[in-house]
Amino acid sequence: MPVLTAADSAEWVEPDEVPRPIVAFGAAMTDESGLELDPHRHRKGQMLLVERGAISCEVDGGLWIVPPRSAIWIPGGALHSFRITGALAGYCAFVDPAFSTALPRNCCAVAVTPLLRELLARAAHLPYFYDEGGANSRLVSVILDELASARVEDLHLPMPADPRLRRIMDAMIAAPSDRGSLATWAKRAGLSERTMLRLVHRETGMSFGQWRRQLGVVLAVKWLAGGLSIQQVAADLGYESVPSFVTMFRKALGTPPARYMAERHAP
Repeated sequence: MPVLTAADSAEWVEPDEVPRPIVAFGAAMTDESGLELDPHRHRKGQMLLVERGAISCEVDGGLWIVPPRSAIWIPGGALHSFRITGALAGYCAFVDPAFSTALPRNCCAVAVTPLLRELLARAAHLPYFYDEGGANSRLVSVILDELASARVEDLHLPMPADPRLRRIMDAMIAAPSDRGSLATWAKRAGLSERTMLRLVHRETGMSFGQWRRQLGVVLAVKWLAGGLSIQQVAADLGYESVPSFVTMFRKALGTPPARYMAERHAP
């Protein structure tokens, strides 16, 4: 089917109501002010592949960032919300869980191979109620195989359920340049340092320092994909120098930010 834009809501068909293994379409948005979708869920699993821009998605207590040439897999039934950063282009596929038991059971960000991208582009040009059998069924089978074998990327920030900790971490996300110490944040939450350390580890599986570094990574990827410069991202994250930010980014993702984004936008 044609690429859907924000103006095409009247043409939307609920994917859960389409009796096909995969329902795919292209999506484009030129408004760079950002779009938010409130928490919702689908019976079918959902894959969002980003080609331009970035998507942040909160699913079941975790925050995922999806930059260009990555995708997010959301299992059927998972409550999720989206926020789009920058002009967005990409593909979306809804997958009926009855047709594959090998798909990930949990939400995850995955790398997109050129083959998977081309397969989704082909599927996006099928009508909603495409004829089954023959080439269409073979195309769907290969897409399911590629989804099941996609490499998981570490662009996930676990979010706590404890309301005291969630308020603090929401504040840190809203003001990432605030480099307050553990003692400072614990005091704001009305917790002792020991209690806050215990809660952070219990709720996220990370230390306080690890969680803060991962916050910096996912926000950096989101902002860089949205068009901010490395210098601006480093400043917005509260780093005193660009080299210190670049070092953190390289240690986390294995490559400097400039190279990381160049690879994401290479033809």
